[in-house]
Amino acid sequence: MSPAPVLEQVYSEQRARMLAALIRVLGDFELAEDALQDACALALRKWGDTVPDDPVAWLLTAARNSAIDRLRRAQLGRDKLAQLARQRGMVTTMTDFGAESLLSMGDERLSLIFTCCHPALAEDARVALTLQAMAGLTAGQIARMFLVSEPTLAQRLVRAKRKIRDAGISLEVPADHLLPERLSSVLAVVYLIFTQGYTAAHDQPEHHTLTQEAIRLGKLVATLMHNEPEALGLVALLLLHDSRAAARYSPAGEVILLADQDRSRWDRAGITEAIGLLDRALRLGRPGPYQMQAAIAALHAQAETADQTDWPRIAALYAELLAVAPSPVVALNHAVAVATASGPDQGLALIDRIDGLGRYHLLHAARADLLRRLGRTAAAAVAYRRAHELAVNPEDRRFLARRLHDLDIQETR
Repeated sequence: MSPAPVLEQVYSEQRARMLAALIRVLGDFELAEDALQDACALALRKWGDTVPDDPVAWLLTAARNSAIDRLRRAQLGRDKLAQLARQRGMVTTMTDFGAESLLSMGDERLSLIFTCCHPALAEDARVALTLQAMAGLTAGQIARMFLVSEPTLAQRLVRAKRKIRDAGISLEVPADHLLPERLSSVLAVVYLIFTQGYTAAHDQPEHHTLTQEAIRLGKLVATLMHNEPEALGLVALLLLHDSRAAARYSPAGEVILLADQDRSRWDRAGITEAIGLLDRALRLGRPGPYQMQAAIAALHAQAETADQTDWPRIAALYAELLAVAPSPVVALNHAVAVATASGPDQGLALIDRIDGLGRYHLLHAARADLLRRLGRTAAAAVAYRRAHELAVNPEDRRFLARRLHDLDIQETR
């Protein structure tokens, strides 16, 4: 049997665990990533018909040896080389350590997130770096989340990794008293992991695996930092979004808009759990952006029909969120809520004032929808075409193509 399928499975399931161990020992992101890739390439050549009893241990040992070879060939990092040479045996994973509560939770992925979200790095850089290291996302995928170009995001990653190396930043699992200063970045990472899965094509494995992994990690963070209302708010938000999973697509894989979803298919147990967490968070008296977003999602979840949705309250909550955490995406959501509550003309006026979302397909899709509702079909068609050009998810592209086709039919009548 070829070693490739076994290696692919081990790498997929254990990548974060192995990378966390290597980063902790090497103190260098790029070296750890390169060494792990070297180990995988060596495994393809060496394993043959016989896979090691402990593939993770084999790969970690091979990666450590590769790192030593790289340092030796470059004649750099003499102190690090001497330190590695003194270490006997294979690199150990985080489950081999104890004492502190983050480590005692025994979750390598959560430990890696807190490790990578180092306060010496700018927040956008640490979040991007963590998404690449922990979730294995590409620069292109992360760039779309940050609404920047791929070269810009790639440069951020390179600068962050070099700063870690050149400044000698210690990449160790932080002690518990240092966790609060990293919390905002950790929550952002968990939210973006969920978003990557939520926006993936529904028939892709990451659609389910990433959303469920984000919920699991969010619950671990909320358990670890039980008095942090934003951690509770984030879990509530993720559960509320995930509660609609079964109703978001037709059996043929077509997108079903929120207003048209069969609400009997929503996960009521998940909604109840989320609202309980949100209530608990709000009682702590420190409202924040994730709690506000969860409150908006709760209004959707509690409406028995689309017509009963409290859109004026949702628009008001988005206005509060925009004041607390301003961003072009929040401004777009606020505009859509205003359009639904007060009329498409008011929403369109707000959308046309938003800067920074020129390559965000949802802005053009929302604008097209409002133009369509106002009877401006020619302008709506232009906006739908632009949205279709920018969309990545094939299901979104099919939905936008259908809307554009429907407009063409109307114009020919």
